[in-house]
Amino acid sequence: MVRQPVSINGVVHWKKLEAENTDSNEAKEPTMVILRQEIGDVLRDIRQRQGRTLREVSHSARVSLGYLSEVERGQKEASSELLSAICVALDVPLSLMLREVSERIALAEGVSIPDTVPSEFSSVFGAVIPDELPDDLAHGVSAG
Repeated sequence: MVRQPVSINGVVHWKKLEAENTDSNEAKEPTMVILRQEIGDVLRDIRQRQGRTLREVSHSARVSLGYLSEVERGQKEASSELLSAICVALDVPLSLMLREVSERIALAEGVSIPDTVPSEFSSVFGAVIPDELPDDLAHGVSAG
């Protein structure tokens, strides 16, 4: 399997590419994304970007080094409590870690997730945003 670097929101991810099949009549099966593997990859990337060892993070998160290693390798399905403890140990919000996992899954599925709402959606589904806030909202903003 070949891996290609792809940048999402300024963070480089490695996209797995299947080898080109010479028989173009054969239907391509979508690749199955395994959530625990994506979570593990993201946790490992975050830890390595910080220059920290498994031992340091496992001690801070109060989880065994072996178990944390298995989570990072995608061999164990981590509970939400464990993921939260690991994120606290890494000083990274759980939501940010999950967002990175979500972006990787979208990339693997070939789904494009825009950073902003496309204009064609806002014109069809969105409301017109006034240039100025109504008086009751403007008062609440200045007082808040």
